[in-house]
Amino acid sequence: MKLDIKTGNFQVKTGSKVDLSKWPTEIDPFYTSKSHYLELLEESRQEIGALQEVLYAHNHYAVLLIFQGMDSAGKGGAIKHVMSGVNPQGCQVFSFQQPSSEELDHDFLWRTNKRLPERGRIGIFDRSYYEEVAVVRVQPELLTRQRIPGEFIDPDRLWQERFNDIRNLEDYLHRNGTRIIKFFLHLSKEEQRKRFLARIENSEKNWKIGCADVEARKLWDAYEVAYGECLAATTSSDAPWYIVPADDKRNTRLIVSSVLLETMKSLKMDYPAPTDAHRENLARILEYLKNDK
Repeated sequence: MKLDIKTGNFQVKTGSKVDLSKWPTEIDPFYTSKSHYLELLEESRQEIGALQEVLYAHNHYAVLLIFQGMDSAGKGGAIKHVMSGVNPQGCQVFSFQQPSSEELDHDFLWRTNKRLPERGRIGIFDRSYYEEVAVVRVQPELLTRQRIPGEFIDPDRLWQERFNDIRNLEDYLHRNGTRIIKFFLHLSKEEQRKRFLARIENSEKNWKIGCADVEARKLWDAYEVAYGECLAATTSSDAPWYIVPADDKRNTRLIVSSVLLETMKSLKMDYPAPTDAHRENLARILEYLKNDK
C-alpha cells in the first residue's frame, strides 16, 4: 500500500506570507493503526534506499535535507526513522549546535558549507544556517559573539541581507546539481511541554533537556515570528520549505518520506550505461572467470 500524501499542502509558496499560528501542528493521520504506519514507513524506506543507490551510481546530483524546528519537534527522530533504509556510505548527517570559537571566526555560512554533500550522496542537516536568521535574531546577544564589524550590523538591513545570502547560496547549489528540501517541523507549545515533561520523567532522556531549552520556550512567540519571516523569505521552487505538522511523530515521518520520495523520483537519473570499452573489458573478465576453476 503506497503513501498517498499531497505534499503541496505543506509547501510554502514563493511570495506568500507565513503566519505559523495559522498553520496546523496536527492533522488527521495518514495511517489507521501502528502496524499500518510501520508498513507505510517500511515501504518508503525501501524506495528511498533503492533511489539512493541510483543517485550514488548516477553521480550527477546531491540531495540536501534541512530540518528546523523548536526544541523537541522531532528532527532527530524523523531523520532516524525515515533514513534508516539508506546505505550509510551514501548518507551524511550533521547536527549543528552552538558554534565553536573556530566557527565564530568565520562567516555564518562557513561551517555548513564545509558539510555540503558530494554528488551521489544525501546530506542531512539537523539545524543549519537558518539558525542565523532565527535563533540569532531572537537572541541578539549571540550576534555579538560573531564579532562582525559594526558598520555591517544594521538591524534594518542585516536579516534581509542574510536572507539574500541564503537564497543566492541555494540557487548556486541547485544550478550545480544539489537538490535542497527544507522541513520546518511545526510543533505546538502544549505538545512541547508534554515532551519536556516526558524527558524529565524518563531518566534515560534527562540529558536531552536543559535550562537553555526552557529559556528558548519563554521566547516562543518571538521564535514563531522569526521563523515565519524566514520561511517566507527563503522558500523557492528550487529549494522549497515544507511546514510539517509535528505533534504526531508518525504523521511527521510519513510526510517527510513522501516529500523526499517525490523529489528523488523527479531527478533525471539512471544507472550509467557501460561504454564500448567497458563492455570489452567485461567480456574479457567474463571469459577469464569462466576458465578460472
